[in-house]
Amino acid sequence: MAERAITLAAVEGSGLDAYLSVPDAGSGPGLVLFPENAGADRDARQVADLYAAEGYVVLCPDGEYDETKVADINATVKALRERSECTGKVGALGIGDGSRLAYAAAAWAGVDCAIAYHANGIESALDLAPRIRCPLVIHFAENDPHLSAEAVGRIKAAFADAPNVAVYTYPGVVPGFARAASPNYDKSAARLAHSRSIALLRNAMGPHYDLEALWEQHTLYEFGTRDVAATMQTMVAEPYVNHIPVMTGGVGGEELARFYAHHFIPKCPADFKLTPISRTVGADRLVDEMLVSFTHDVEIDWMLPGVPPTGKYVEVPTIAIVNFRGDKLYHEHIYWDQASVLVQIGLLDPAGLPVAGVESARKLVDETRPSNMLMKRWGESAGIPTARSRR
Repeated sequence: MAERAITLAAVEGSGLDAYLSVPDAGSGPGLVLFPENAGADRDARQVADLYAAEGYVVLCPDGEYDETKVADINATVKALRERSECTGKVGALGIGDGSRLAYAAAAWAGVDCAIAYHANGIESALDLAPRIRCPLVIHFAENDPHLSAEAVGRIKAAFADAPNVAVYTYPGVVPGFARAASPNYDKSAARLAHSRSIALLRNAMGPHYDLEALWEQHTLYEFGTRDVAATMQTMVAEPYVNHIPVMTGGVGGEELARFYAHHFIPKCPADFKLTPISRTVGADRLVDEMLVSFTHDVEIDWMLPGVPPTGKYVEVPTIAIVNFRGDKLYHEHIYWDQASVLVQIGLLDPAGLPVAGVESARKLVDETRPSNMLMKRWGESAGIPTARSRR
C-alpha cells in the first residue's frame, strides 16, 4: 500500500489535512474513514491501511467534524470521489463518534454505502432514516454503557422496512471490540463484523475478486508445481495457516515459508489428491469440503508428525476455511478427522471406540451407506413408532 498525508480542497473556507491510503493496485473504490476521535492518529491509520489492503482508496480526515455541518462532509466525499486514484464510487465508514458522520454522509452526501461501528447518537437522529437510500450496516456492542437496548431497538424499528439496512449486535463485547489496538478488542466479534462490512462494500462498490480462482492457483502451487515461492506470493505479507487437529502450520511470512519449504510441500505423498465435494464462497472467505486421499509413503510432518511411512492408503474428509484480504490469502483453518486417519494407518484400534476409518470418507460420497453403525442401541429403536410414522 501507498500512504501519505494530503491536504483537501477548501472545507468551510480552509484546507483540511487528511491521511490517504491507496491499495497496491493503485486505484479502487473510495472509502471516507471518520475515526473515533478527531485526527488521523496511528490507530485510525491502521484501520485505513486495513481497508486499503482490501482494495479501497481510504481517506481519513485529520480534524474536527460536526455531523450538523453537512457541507464539510459533502466536501470530503466530493474530494475523494474526484481523486485520480478513486474509480468513482465512494462509501463512508465511521467508528465511535465518527459513526454519526458516516450516518450523516449516508443521508446527505450521496455515498454509495455506509458502515457505522458503536453508533451511539444515531438514536437521536432517526429523522434522517427516511433519507437514507444507500446500503447501510450498523455494528453495536451489546455492553455499550452509552447505548441502551431500548435505543438499539428504536434504531432497528426505524429501519425495519429498509431491506438494504442491517443492524448487528455482538454479544458480550464493549465498544472498541473491532479495533486491534483497543484494550476491548475481541477477535471473534471483530472478524465477524469485518466480514459483514466487506460484504457490504463488495456488493455496493466492488472491487470483485475471483476467490475461487485465487484459491485454486494457491493449491496448484502447493500440490501441483510444489513451488514454495509461488505459493507465498498468493498470500499477504503476514499470513498464517493452522491445521487444527495437530496444530501445525505457521504464523507470519517467514515462519510459514519455512513450514511450506521443509515440512509441508516436500512432505506430501506422491499420490496426494484433493477431490472437491462442495464449496461455499462469501465476500472475503471460501469454505471447501474435500476428500483428501493419499498413500502414506513419506513421513507427513504436517499431518502425522513423527510417524514413519506405513504404506497404507488413506481417505479422509477435510474442510478448509480460507480467508482473503483483497486479492491475497490471509489465513487458512484446516480441519480433518485425525482419529479416522490413525485408524486407517493402523495406529488406533477402533474396537470399542466411537470412531470410524475409511467408512466415514465412503459415506461422504455416498450418503446411502448405512448410518448409525457405531450406535449399539440403533437396533433397539426399530419398530418403535415416531411422531412422523403416526401421522
